[in-house]
Amino acid sequence: MRKTNYTFLFSTIALMAVLFFISYGAPATIDAETYKPAVYSTIASLLPPVIAIGLALITKEVYSSLFVGIAIGALLYANGNLELMLNTFLFNADGGMVTKLADSWNVGILIFLVILGIMVALMNKVGGSAAFGQWASQNIKTRVGAQLATIGLGVLIFVDDYFNCLTVGSVMRPVTDRHQVSRAKLAYLIDATAAPICIVAPVSSWAAAVTSSVPKGIDINGFSMFLNTIPYNFYAICTLLMMVLITVLKFDFGTMKIHEDNAVKGDLFTTVDRPYGDGEDNNDKPMGSVIDLVMPVAVLIVCCIIGMVYTGGFFKGESFVDAFAGADASQGLVLGSTVTFFFSFCFYMTRGVMSFKDFAECIPAGFRAMVAPIMILTMAWTLSGMTGLLGAKFYVHDLVAGSAGVLKMFLPCIIFLVAIFLAFSTGTSWGTFAILIPIVCNVFGSADTHEMLVISIAACLSGAVCGDHCSPISDTTIMASAGAQSNHVNHVSTQLPYALTAASVSFVGYLVAGVLGYTFGNATALLALPVCLVLMFITMLVIRSRVRRAD
Repeated sequence: MRKTNYTFLFSTIALMAVLFFISYGAPATIDAETYKPAVYSTIASLLPPVIAIGLALITKEVYSSLFVGIAIGALLYANGNLELMLNTFLFNADGGMVTKLADSWNVGILIFLVILGIMVALMNKVGGSAAFGQWASQNIKTRVGAQLATIGLGVLIFVDDYFNCLTVGSVMRPVTDRHQVSRAKLAYLIDATAAPICIVAPVSSWAAAVTSSVPKGIDINGFSMFLNTIPYNFYAICTLLMMVLITVLKFDFGTMKIHEDNAVKGDLFTTVDRPYGDGEDNNDKPMGSVIDLVMPVAVLIVCCIIGMVYTGGFFKGESFVDAFAGADASQGLVLGSTVTFFFSFCFYMTRGVMSFKDFAECIPAGFRAMVAPIMILTMAWTLSGMTGLLGAKFYVHDLVAGSAGVLKMFLPCIIFLVAIFLAFSTGTSWGTFAILIPIVCNVFGSADTHEMLVISIAACLSGAVCGDHCSPISDTTIMASAGAQSNHVNHVSTQLPYALTAASVSFVGYLVAGVLGYTFGNATALLALPVCLVLMFITMLVIRSRVRRAD
């Protein structure tokens, strides 16, 4: 272990020294409006996230890997000037860690996380989670039933992916544990019903984000564009189908199979690490009942929806759809979770299942349970900021625009791959389609290419979700690990083969859709969706056959 740690340390120092000498030469003081680093808008601008992700997968250590990625990004931005590097790392107005933590949107997400952590601790303390587990054990008889119930709950909570990840995890974890479903598999089920559901749900924070990313200069409004992309969102649809098929056909592949085989033998984690231990339910004789879990969760869902449409101006005359399109997801989730927090206090006190002292003890316990995802989110946001400072989005813009001239029928495939790479490198779906959607609209802006515009934007959304699923620095991936209380690297490594399988099928779908849409236009490209579904079904049957032969 010591040898590995020293190797990691010396390799990092050597890498930063090389980058220092390569990029040395920044002035001590700069004009923030005109200054550009030597690697600005070049392939080197993607080095920080690529290095961070590579180190995380090699060392199985997320925190130090993210830290190194941020430090390398700051060093590249500073062109080797150590004073400027330190200031960039901490205080840069567009990417510094302090700035990211001062951002009201980010702080809102952190507060939402903490309140959800407290809510989980409260439900555990009163025995709501244990009572639900006992109820579920009487009504959910099989491992397949437990997994399908998890999928069903994930589909029902379509408002926001953060909310989805933590709520589904806290509610279904006792059930899946009883039926010996591994924590890695639970994390996958949570993650696969978070972003893929939100990206095809018209009433969600993702719909609002996509709507706001569509420029006003085209001949269709953002929300209508989002609705048109739903049947072309192949990755999301294929992921949902694959998840159901794997569950119903009772097989797993890749490293997930190892985790599931171990879970059947009694080891839900496979690895030594037992994360988020403070969030476990240790109440052997719960005073509460199922209503102590169901009622707060139901109130949380309703309040979060109301909070989001409130921020979008619903109570000032806006329509429900327009209010959701203009909602501030962070502010709405904080409002909804805060109201639920006070409701839970009154509800539990009225029922007499908890003392004030117990309630107060759950507040720091819930906070401690969320320290790990808060740390990772903070560094992931900062790393994303560093890629912005280095002009990564402009490099990607040039990459896509340069391929648009003679390959328009293949552009959906190209956009899909670029979106995967960008989301994987930066860890953000929203940032990815915020960058790529305006570019796509500029490429396909005329009325006679409307179908290709819709297909290409759908490819962008699909690629963003896929890259988000594959990336260890993605906030949604981190949330899924937290919700399942699974080792984060275990979740990433077990989900990756599943995500790549769905991505491969989706790539074929965009190839077919691009050719049909460019050649014939109109709705003929919709033939690609049945192609994807049939191909995914056949792929799952082939994989299951090979897995069973290997056994």
